[in-house]
Amino acid sequence: MKTGPDNVFTARAMAVACGVLSFFVIGCGPAAEMEPAATVPVYSFEVVTAYPHDPNAFTQGLQFHDGYLYESTGLRGRSSLRQVDLESGRVLRRVNLPQRYFGEGLAIVEDRIYQLTWHAETGFIYDLETFRRLDQFTYEGEGWGLAYDGVHLIMSDGSSRLRFMDPDGFREVHTLEVTADGEPVRNLNELAWIEGEIWANIFRSDKIARIDPSDGAVLGWIDLTGILDPRHARGQEDVLNGIAYDPETERIFVTGKLWPRLFEIRVVPE
Repeated sequence: MKTGPDNVFTARAMAVACGVLSFFVIGCGPAAEMEPAATVPVYSFEVVTAYPHDPNAFTQGLQFHDGYLYESTGLRGRSSLRQVDLESGRVLRRVNLPQRYFGEGLAIVEDRIYQLTWHAETGFIYDLETFRRLDQFTYEGEGWGLAYDGVHLIMSDGSSRLRFMDPDGFREVHTLEVTADGEPVRNLNELAWIEGEIWANIFRSDKIARIDPSDGAVLGWIDLTGILDPRHARGQEDVLNGIAYDPETERIFVTGKLWPRLFEIRVVPE
């Protein structure tokens, strides 16, 4: 319905009628179709520092530990586990996965590195210091992101569900449905544990969800739109994917698949 000069009175009359009758009647035109306003806050960002990042690294998992970045990369025939120097982006240590595996998320538990693969339902455990493969484990479904909360490994599979796994044997302990304003948040991808929250990249999105681990509610969105300057792009870059946190300095790092830059960011309210 238009609301030009000839229709203002009619529109106002309908609005009043809706208000009066809403207690008794379900419906009343377009007003009944309005959705409640979103309650999840949105945050922006500031780039603190930009670091070089291997533009051939299809980043699937990222973690900062004792002064170094640890990175899991994907694509069959190019998947790897890496230790990376933050300042230079130089790969200090690397283990390539067999051709049939597509690397995914990783997490560090004490002196071990856990790495997922995508479709193979197989993960690997490495010695943190030597990168020697110690063991492997299995799980049902796809492997996407991985994080460690100090007790459990938290695993995503591209759905709205997070799975909490026992590091010993990788047995599922419980699951968590992630929602925002009561609606499921799908495409949960790379994960990080940051100051008691689960942070998750949303696949094919420039947003990161900050998730309450107690009930799965999204506490806030971080919108990283435009973080990769087009001048630094080569035209092959894929999506934002990779969150790492340094608890000693409270630094937050993000990057993307095939991105030539890795960024330290500061989260700011919009």
